[in-house]
Amino acid sequence: MNRETTTLISLKETMTRVDHKLQALEAQFKELDFTKDNLAQKFEHHSKTLANQVAQDELWTAVLSLKFTPMELNILYSYVIEVLICLHTRVLEELPDLVRGLPTLTSILRRKVKNKRIRVVWESVLAECGLQEGDITALCTFFVAHGNKAEHYIAKVRQMYIRDVNFLITNMVKNQALQDGLLKAVQVIEKGKAVRAPEEQKSSLKELMPTVKS
Repeated sequence: MNRETTTLISLKETMTRVDHKLQALEAQFKELDFTKDNLAQKFEHHSKTLANQVAQDELWTAVLSLKFTPMELNILYSYVIEVLICLHTRVLEELPDLVRGLPTLTSILRRKVKNKRIRVVWESVLAECGLQEGDITALCTFFVAHGNKAEHYIAKVRQMYIRDVNFLITNMVKNQALQDGLLKAVQVIEKGKAVRAPEEQKSSLKELMPTVKS
């Protein structure tokens, strides 16, 4: 074997070793990229969880620190409860075969997480009303915080006490999520108040209140 042949063989062996090392490094980089992406996803999820928790804490603080008079609180509560009843009723209208399995709004909120059919109808009803999930969170938080002591006022009574409830909300409620939710609740009810009869409202109110409070 001449010198040139020996040199070529040695060069090929060297290139093979280098190629193997490059492949090993490429595999390591892929593994590092996967680990990086996984950590980034976990960090993003953790950040969102913390942000949601902070937003929830701020919402609860805002709801519990409202400085309304009992009469003003009852008026806002009336809009909130009527919106919750309206949403429950609309979902049942779209899912008549599930009426027995969805006796309350709470059952809808619970089951829509795993039931796509319920979730699709729920999202459609929210869209029809111009509401978002954040609005529902705000309204439910308000209801849980004040539902045990507030009273429901019918529309005529509400108008006797307060002419401009929107001004009351924007002037007194500083938390943006809570303010948006209450303003939208007023808008939904004022737009649809001529559609539902007082008897229907009373009946729905009795059905919804015990379970939501619990």
